[in-house]
Amino acid sequence: MTRLDKLKNILPESVDALLVTNMKNQRYLTGFDFQDGLVLITRKASYLITDFRYIEAAKKETRPEFRVVVFEEDRAAFLMSLLDGAAVIGYEDASITVEELHQYETLLPECCFKGVGRLIESLRVIKEPEEIASIIKAQRIAEQAFDHILTYITPERTEKEVALELEFTMRRLGATATSFDTIAVSGKKSAMPHGVPGDVRLSKGFFTLDFGALVDGYCSDMTRTVVIGKADAEMKRVYHTVLAAQNAALEAFDFGKTGYEIDKIARDLINRAGYAGCFGHGLGHGVGMDIHEAPRVRWDCDTPLVQGHVVTCEPGIYLEGKYGVRIEDMVVFRENTVENITKCPKNLIEL
Repeated sequence: MTRLDKLKNILPESVDALLVTNMKNQRYLTGFDFQDGLVLITRKASYLITDFRYIEAAKKETRPEFRVVVFEEDRAAFLMSLLDGAAVIGYEDASITVEELHQYETLLPECCFKGVGRLIESLRVIKEPEEIASIIKAQRIAEQAFDHILTYITPERTEKEVALELEFTMRRLGATATSFDTIAVSGKKSAMPHGVPGDVRLSKGFFTLDFGALVDGYCSDMTRTVVIGKADAEMKRVYHTVLAAQNAALEAFDFGKTGYEIDKIARDLINRAGYAGCFGHGLGHGVGMDIHEAPRVRWDCDTPLVQGHVVTCEPGIYLEGKYGVRIEDMVVFRENTVENITKCPKNLIEL
């Protein structure tokens, strides 16, 4: 069954057609990566609508269930002809702006528009084998970049230099882009889970690197915390507490378990170690075309984990004004196994 077939199976009966404006959802359905156009799905036909700049590539790369057409000058008449009598048009209210919706309402005053929520995202939650393969490919690139960055880091480097070197290396190794803005924060800034790299030399102590590669439109995500200089006894205790929490959670991942159950295992271990209140974010999240997707792995998520889910496992301890540690891997739920696809060592590294 194609992705288009799956979408049509869950399209509300009250909707005659669906207007897809989210670019990642457009690519997910059609297989074509473009930034200027629409995907229109009716009960009778499905269209990728673009302009002259993309038409040749679109015809080569778009999945056969979609007809590739070029915008005509009279867009209202053009869209009405494609709608072929469809009166109620569904739209992605989770991603379209109020202004964009108003433009469509003005363009097609004879039609009624109805939000359908995250309909396509609900399909994207379950990854197909080729999607998982792309995520793993992206992760292998990130791991190679990490191996390189360990040889690049010196106390004379700045946080921004390390972040840029990581990003350049991932691109050189084949990534289309980074999955998100690279986090590379040292010393006291490592206590900030989403700290921003600065033009400052690396501080002694913990140095947190959170980064990922983008391949074929799919993200990877990993975090490693290393030490600039030598770790004292308390630093080692914090690091190994986070690692123990992650290992306990990784061992607990299984089909049917909920994000709440897995999060609780890691959180309870950290709390018992004397760091209650120092792990303020969820244990993990889904990864795919977006760096943060469903399902969530945290205290408020009761969704069972099933085949096709790809999630992170990233406990942390953050001591405000002092330092922080986070360790992150990715977990894939395959047909019969739950696999940690991150193959990067987690021993405490002192540089």
